[in-house]
Amino acid sequence: MTLQPSLKTAYIFPYLLSSVKKHETICVVLVKHIFFSIKCLKIHINYKFNLLSCISGVDFVHSSYRFAVVYDLISLPYNQRIRVKTFLKDSQILNSITPIFINSNWWEREIWDFFGIFFNKNLDLRRILTDYGFEGYPMRKDFPLSGYFELNYNSNKKRVVSELIELSQEHRFFNLESRI
Repeated sequence: MTLQPSLKTAYIFPYLLSSVKKHETICVVLVKHIFFSIKCLKIHINYKFNLLSCISGVDFVHSSYRFAVVYDLISLPYNQRIRVKTFLKDSQILNSITPIFINSNWWEREIWDFFGIFFNKNLDLRRILTDYGFEGYPMRKDFPLSGYFELNYNSNKKRVVSELIELSQEHRFFNLESRI
């Protein structure tokens, strides 16, 4: 199944451009149309993309559109795949698709936790893989590698304390002569 820009598909869901690579259709959709496009791809009789397999975040540091969110959908009745991409600016908000696919909740939380992309109408946006006291978003390409605090439980004080991150291993210098 290829999505060619025609009157028929242009009226079904709005997309900017589409291409086919390795038997997989890739569509680019505006941020404001992402909820409607995903819903149409799921319920329309010609598509039936009823399985959300993945949502991914991408960071483009020095671009006018800082982030991309990529949705991978599978149509079980038609044995087809589609990848829907949308591009966001740094502080732009994306609508959540949890009313369409309930399993998107976990991926949206993960993208928010790692990239800082906010999903509107997601009722459970909280830290999922980083500490609750963690500041910043670790998958951003401008995230510093050191200089942040770490939360640890101190058994002497019987509470959680904030400490500077310390590297336990010093840097090693290897050369070819040391390999004996």
